[in-house]
Amino acid sequence: MVLLQQHSVHIGKRGSLQARRHSDSLRRSRVDLEVIIPAYNEAARIPDTLKQTVDFLANQPWSSRIVVVDNGSVDETAAVVRRISREEGDAVPISVVGCSRKGKGAAVRRGLLSGTSRFTGFFDADLATPLETLTETMAHLSDGAAAVIASRHAPGSNLVRPQHLGRRVGGTAFRALTKSKVKGIRDTQCGFKFFERDALTAAMVQCRSTGFAFDVELLLRLQDNNASIVELPVAWTDGAASTFRPFQDGVASFASVIQLQRATP
Repeated sequence: MVLLQQHSVHIGKRGSLQARRHSDSLRRSRVDLEVIIPAYNEAARIPDTLKQTVDFLANQPWSSRIVVVDNGSVDETAAVVRRISREEGDAVPISVVGCSRKGKGAAVRRGLLSGTSRFTGFFDADLATPLETLTETMAHLSDGAAAVIASRHAPGSNLVRPQHLGRRVGGTAFRALTKSKVKGIRDTQCGFKFFERDALTAAMVQCRSTGFAFDVELLLRLQDNNASIVELPVAWTDGAASTFRPFQDGVASFASVIQLQRATP
């Protein structure tokens, strides 16, 4: 593992986004894989998520780091993550970075672009997709895939605990809306996506979405760049404590994708 020298970068309130990302990456040692976990008011759930993730990653042949992006939480999410980091030690380092801009897309973007690992990606704090999915994911990435995404609708997938009716109906409509945009992908919204760094960076510089259309646009940009995307069927469990609101967030989801469709050819 190559360690980056530690530097201190002073950034004023008007410091550039580029400088802040540079500062983040210099504070994090180089690893094979960085796992980004976006978090909003996850103080209660994040300890178990982190401990399970550390236990899994510590037994893998690749080096890893967990990066929790605190997306403007008003609870003790950041403090809890720092405490868990001290308790777990250095086998799998845990970092926390802030993101004041609202939206999961903004939080994921912040985490992805602030690292230097060869492979990086994100999953949700509810661990709806089994951690074991990372084993096959890393195999595909090491073999040359640009992106590996979990799918609840690919042949062979299994819904261990399905979503309630309102979310299922909304999800079906959302997939119909995005089908013509991201071709060949059955599930753009499953919260488990991992990437090869260079392919990710090339796609991210073209992305503008930070809300619900973030996943759709990122996959679209990857396809525009002829990047290979592997869709893995998974045994998926709906998070009972999900903060997604079917009506309010569903309307925002459709609005985001419609705006994306108007903005891209």
